[in-house]
Amino acid sequence: MKTSIGLKKLSAATAIKRVKFGLSIIAVSGAATLLSAGSVYAQADPTIYNQAIPAGRANFDAMITGVGGTVFTDALSGLSIASSWTRPDYTITSTDGSSRSIDSFYLASPAPGGIPGGQSIAISPQSPAPSSGLTFTFNTPINAFGLDIGDWSTCCHPSALYISFDGGATKQVAVATTASDNPGYAAYGTYANFVGAIDDSDTFSTITFYGDGFGEYLVAGGVIRYGTVRTGSVTGVPEHSSPVTLVAVGLGLAGLGVLRRRRQFSKLDAYLNSNQN
Repeated sequence: MKTSIGLKKLSAATAIKRVKFGLSIIAVSGAATLLSAGSVYAQADPTIYNQAIPAGRANFDAMITGVGGTVFTDALSGLSIASSWTRPDYTITSTDGSSRSIDSFYLASPAPGGIPGGQSIAISPQSPAPSSGLTFTFNTPINAFGLDIGDWSTCCHPSALYISFDGGATKQVAVATTASDNPGYAAYGTYANFVGAIDDSDTFSTITFYGDGFGEYLVAGGVIRYGTVRTGSVTGVPEHSSPVTLVAVGLGLAGLGVLRRRRQFSKLDAYLNSNQN
């Protein structure tokens, strides 16, 4: 009998230890789940624009001003062949450091006419495509950027356009398999379109733009548009729901639950210890 009772006591004590261990695993698992959720918040996809120039500019501007931001514009002028061009708020450089020619006609008077235009810088995509692009370095970090594009999707399909913020994940902002996939060509019969991106997960100092339609002329510039919006104001991501905050809350709640259950088991532990012998 004594042996039998002892085995029962041992079994109960072992069960309690296993329950405690299980609670610890639940706490860790819960924190990991919250960390994963936090990462999703931090990595919300940018809002992308690829439209005919008038519509693209208007929609890009409306989004920024609609959430309380300010749009700044810079119609490119006074540029000459070089590898770097200094503007009032930013600097443009050829990503591979090579000299680029300047086009003063393609985007000077975008269709349908009567809207501001500007000079553009030749990209002429070559392999590796990212190196043949342009890099924009801003004096003050931003998270909204757009520019006019000329001679895209004239040939060499499929052809895509890309933007990356601070050297992070590259986002495809446009892709074409036929000429009509260029929204400017579809609307006005001209190879001129607006592309842009708003990434409200943070602010950034550098934006890189390039295309991969090898054989295209491809120019970029015209009127550069840029600004800053509040974190989460465009994608709807709560500004204060960072991964660190979510994990801290999760660990706190899980810890309180484990502590409460340990207190519930403390009396049973004492009883088993007092009757072990």
